[in-house]
Amino acid sequence: MSWGTELWDQFDNLEKHTQWGIDILEKYIKFVKERTEIELSYAKQLRNLSKKYQPKKNSKEEEEYRYTACKAFLSTLNEMNDYAGQHEVISENMTSQITVELARYVQELKQERKSHFHDGRKAQQHIETCWKQLESSKRRFERDCKEADRAQQYFEKMDADINVTKADVEKARQQAQMRHQMAEDSKADYSSILQKFNHEQHEYYHTHIPNIFQKIQEMEERRIVRIGESVKTYAELDRQVIPIIGKCLDGIVKAAESIDPKNDSQLAIEAYKSGFEPPGDIEFEDYTQPMKRTVSDNSLSNSRGEGKSELKFGGKSKGKLWPFIKKNKGATPEDFSNLPPEQRRKKLQQKVDELNKEIQKEMDQRDAITKMKDVYLKNPQMGDPASLDHKLAEVSQNIEKLRLEAQKFEAWLAEVEGRLPARSEQARRQSGMYDVQNPPAVNSCAQDRESSPDGSYTEEQSQESEVKVLATDFDDEFDDEESLPAIGTCKALYTFEGQNEGTISVVEGETVYVIEEDKGDGWTRIRRNEDEEGYVPTSYVEVYLDKNAKDS
Repeated sequence: MSWGTELWDQFDNLEKHTQWGIDILEKYIKFVKERTEIELSYAKQLRNLSKKYQPKKNSKEEEEYRYTACKAFLSTLNEMNDYAGQHEVISENMTSQITVELARYVQELKQERKSHFHDGRKAQQHIETCWKQLESSKRRFERDCKEADRAQQYFEKMDADINVTKADVEKARQQAQMRHQMAEDSKADYSSILQKFNHEQHEYYHTHIPNIFQKIQEMEERRIVRIGESVKTYAELDRQVIPIIGKCLDGIVKAAESIDPKNDSQLAIEAYKSGFEPPGDIEFEDYTQPMKRTVSDNSLSNSRGEGKSELKFGGKSKGKLWPFIKKNKGATPEDFSNLPPEQRRKKLQQKVDELNKEIQKEMDQRDAITKMKDVYLKNPQMGDPASLDHKLAEVSQNIEKLRLEAQKFEAWLAEVEGRLPARSEQARRQSGMYDVQNPPAVNSCAQDRESSPDGSYTEEQSQESEVKVLATDFDDEFDDEESLPAIGTCKALYTFEGQNEGTISVVEGETVYVIEEDKGDGWTRIRRNEDEEGYVPTSYVEVYLDKNAKDS
């Protein structure tokens, strides 16, 4: 099967066919190039997506990634970033190993094709020239033969005519002989050119054209093989990244399997546990028997001048004052006494650990300076030992300051953990008058340390408020408080009956203003109008904060 023998007369069609083959190759190159652009775009989008959901540094969001579920999500983001990298690898390899290589090959192919068809046209022109020479010699031979016949006929006519002179007859005879000689010469020339043409034609159709067409066929078959190899490379380059992509997916699965709900639940306890004891049972107060009202009962029952509030407050709120105790204002105390016991313990422990690290760092620095001073003492040429005394004294002074600071926080930590007498015991001794006048109150830690809606708590609050604070003073804590601006709105998801002092009732579907966010105690402060405000459970409402107000 050879184009030279089978397609010897299809020069023009072969020219069109080989050009079509180059067009197909260029179309495939364009396809691969567009694939590489898609891969790069996809990788970029994946990287941007991963970056978008990464936790912001030094933010509350970063703290959330202590939980195993959040860690799994973070691992997924990181794996997707690596996943994107593999698509970039696909794009780079396809560009270098397919598009660039094939583009160079196409230029070589075009040059080779041009050379082959140039040789073919040159062979065509040569055989056409030979054919024209043959036609010319043939016409000359034909013309000379006719001229010789006419000259012969004229001689015979002159020879037969008795009136013609002998000289004229001789002239006619010589003319006829000359024409016959010219015809013979033309015949010989024609024969020679014909023989040469037949030889050239045989070479053209059986040697030159087959060789040229064979080269064109080989060129075309190499092009086809090259396309096949490139298609295979296209698949292999994709296949090469599959193991790495598989590892990325395995990493995501591993991250999912590392999620530990029990661990996350424990972390939530550590993050939000207040340390308070739940309130105990409220004792029955028998109003059928005349009894002496205590100062605190009278003050609380008359706080608003309403008869029904006495039963409501005395019967339902005693021992549970924390939802509406006035919020501590100002800077956070150094001993974190504004926090619930458990949260305070965590903060103090964290502070102690930080101070111990700083102490260790300063001690390491002191040791380094001491060693350097010893080197200077042994080798005075290296430096003056006295030059380090000031720095050594400064570091020692810093260590002493940090130790005193650590001791202070350790004392507060010991107090919280019960290693030292708690401040609540001292509070009970100071309020002994209340213990004599009233039966023992509810056995609840809330009586020693009260919590406010922002997560803070106050020590010695319940006894002092019942013994020392007048009812009008208690009301003034709310009435005189500066009116807070609204920071957003909220919609009540359920109906809430605000029966405790400091709370407010809402109806399902009602929309009101938010003036204070939930600080971790489960209560949100709202306002209906200028005169009606109070706390509602955060779980009962859906809050829509005003970002501008929050930022300010």
